[in-house]
Amino acid sequence: MGAQRWLGVGQAKGSEPEAGARAADRALVHADAKLLVVFCSEALDPVAVLRQVDARSGGVPLIGCSTSGEIAPNGSGEGSVVVAALGGDGFSIRTAAAGSASRDLRAAGATTARCLTGLEERPHRVLLLLTDGLAGDQREILRGVYRVLGAGVPLVGGCSGAEGVARTFQMHGDQVLTDSVVAAAIGSDAPLGIGVRHGWRRVGDPMLVTSSGGNRVHTLNGRPALDVYLERLGAPAEAGTDEEEFARLALVHPLGLDHRDGEEEIRLIAGGDFADRSLVCIAEVPQAALVWLMEGDAESVRWAGGAACSDALAALGGHPPLGLLAFECVGRRPVLGQEGAQVEIDEITKCSGGAPVAGFYTYGEIAREQGVIGFHNQTLVVLSVA
Repeated sequence: MGAQRWLGVGQAKGSEPEAGARAADRALVHADAKLLVVFCSEALDPVAVLRQVDARSGGVPLIGCSTSGEIAPNGSGEGSVVVAALGGDGFSIRTAAAGSASRDLRAAGATTARCLTGLEERPHRVLLLLTDGLAGDQREILRGVYRVLGAGVPLVGGCSGAEGVARTFQMHGDQVLTDSVVAAAIGSDAPLGIGVRHGWRRVGDPMLVTSSGGNRVHTLNGRPALDVYLERLGAPAEAGTDEEEFARLALVHPLGLDHRDGEEEIRLIAGGDFADRSLVCIAEVPQAALVWLMEGDAESVRWAGGAACSDALAALGGHPPLGLLAFECVGRRPVLGQEGAQVEIDEITKCSGGAPVAGFYTYGEIAREQGVIGFHNQTLVVLSVA
């Protein structure tokens, strides 16, 4: 089975002529591709990249998105396009897209999830989701998926990134989309594994979320959430009035939500409202939840990368991996640093026995082996394919 199945990865810098074509050529190591996944820098022209990839593949089913940085076997980078190609015997693939997601996130999740219901039956399956992280509370998308598929189907993926925060894009077939959710249902004769780790540590005493709504935390311990957050960190005064100063601080100090399995759910703090003194997060922080300030360093965050890879490979039950897809929060990069990010990818590649890795830096990560939700921030998620 292993010789008939394959996963290829190609990367091309944006400065290379027809970067999409070059990345696709490097990924399409055999002629029988079943699915392409494209991670494209927002600095490139996505329409041109998609046209080039599609021309090389001959119309193979495709999903993709913009990134906050790309991951490939040679390491992490920016301003490039990465193509992962999955092919050979023993795979079933169906794809779907839902536009205008921000109007009804739950409906968008349900629409894309339905592509799995018509998938050719195989013993292993997963739904790969790429979403617009700026569209609203990502947990609502996953609630829509749950409404269609229930709790038993594994989910994996991430939120489209960008060099700034002005816009992201998604890809489906030969279309470039915005404000959308795209998905690929993957059925496989051999196992698929998921690993998810974050490497952040709790700081200080827990805080009670005394008022929240959607992805906004209004008060902690009965006081304005922004003020409590800054006081707990001993932040300089300018962090409470300057958006850039606050963003630099928040990127390396997420919130951790208490979780019954002992592993915190991490919430990236996307901003602070200096008028009403609330915290704005990428996803919901429920009222009455216990939360902690979190911190980490390059060593702890890099350790999580290796642990996520090991967990994903262990789930293959001894089957050698064909390759890995990695979804890593952009909030981890400042902690790792450029050198640390490269070391992390080298360690993941070593852990996989040299199997290729492709991925991107996200605005949020999706990983659920069972249960209802499965949305994460400032976390590394790894999908292994046997």
